[in-house]
Amino acid sequence: MTPPAGLAVTICRDPREFAALADEWTALHRRCPQATPFQSHAWLHSWWLSYATRRDRLRVVLVRCQGELVGAAPLLRTFRPLPVLLPLGGGITDYADVLVAADTLPAGEVTAALAAGLRRAARGAVVDLREVRAGGAAHALYEAWRGPKRRAADSVCLELPGLPMDGLIARVGSSRGQRIRSDLRKLDAAGVLERDVPAHEVGDAVATMLRLHHMQWQGRGVTPEHVRPRFAQHLTRAAAAMVAAGDAVVTEFSVGGAVVAANLTVLSPALAGGYLYGAHPDLRGTKVDVTTLLMRHGVRHAAGGGRPVLTLLRGAEPHKFHWKPEHLPNHRLLLANRPLGPLLYARHALNVAAVRARRTAAARLPALRAWRARLNDLRARRA
Repeated sequence: MTPPAGLAVTICRDPREFAALADEWTALHRRCPQATPFQSHAWLHSWWLSYATRRDRLRVVLVRCQGELVGAAPLLRTFRPLPVLLPLGGGITDYADVLVAADTLPAGEVTAALAAGLRRAARGAVVDLREVRAGGAAHALYEAWRGPKRRAADSVCLELPGLPMDGLIARVGSSRGQRIRSDLRKLDAAGVLERDVPAHEVGDAVATMLRLHHMQWQGRGVTPEHVRPRFAQHLTRAAAAMVAAGDAVVTEFSVGGAVVAANLTVLSPALAGGYLYGAHPDLRGTKVDVTTLLMRHGVRHAAGGGRPVLTLLRGAEPHKFHWKPEHLPNHRLLLANRPLGPLLYARHALNVAAVRARRTAAARLPALRAWRARLNDLRARRA
């Protein structure tokens, strides 16, 4: 497969070259309406700095038209245990995708060029694109791929329309709606103040958020990765750059001058999404409902910012269901050159079997949830 005439395809293997792409990458990211903040250079490069291992090799496919960057696929090559190409961002990234500029050449030409570059990068490896959002540009890449391929459901994300608070309350029914309105009045009575943190203060605010996050989940199964130094380093570095670029906002919530909660929201023209928050455990004994507090904050950045979607991202926490969000699965796209077809089909079959096993265990063995929470607490203490 050769790229369309007029398009140059290269593969970036040098981390220093990838770092130097920041301005070009940001300009391309702005021209991709379907892209999420997780495809920003700030997020991806920071992740590489914190999470890349000795066996990981950078494989970023770049497509240029007359020197201008019009397409990109941010990937790495590693072994699991056989060679595989994976998206940058790993397990802490809710949405993965490729970038295709929508305002120059026909998107199909750029997609075809990306496919040609990906075929070169994938020699001897299976391409495993995890957590591709519905409507993402990688779906067009999948359709253009000539060779073995499989598509499967991945994690489920919960999404709400970007409506004002009254519109969201109308979705949940009168009884639940009355409860939400009561919680909103209690927030006002408690004097909860919101402050969006400027970029130069993000480091301290992220440290506060992670401290509160650990406190709120202690004894209830905190995610071990959230207490590891590499996560704090990545989030601090990425959030500072994303806040400065308008791709994120870090907010502190205070009562009586004391910070009682903090939240990181990712932003794009298409969505606002609550990525992570921390709340002091003492709030559970007050009249401040943390879920309502965060939803009011999310509405401010979704409806208030003209964004059509308020996403709650991954995670099936029960408190999210009260708002009746739509359950939208991400997708896992597997691609390979023809000689590696059997490996691709085997990888797909193992993934399907693993998903079924997890679902069966969750349905039939509810005690596993408590066991997993205890295991996560143990891992967090070790981290």
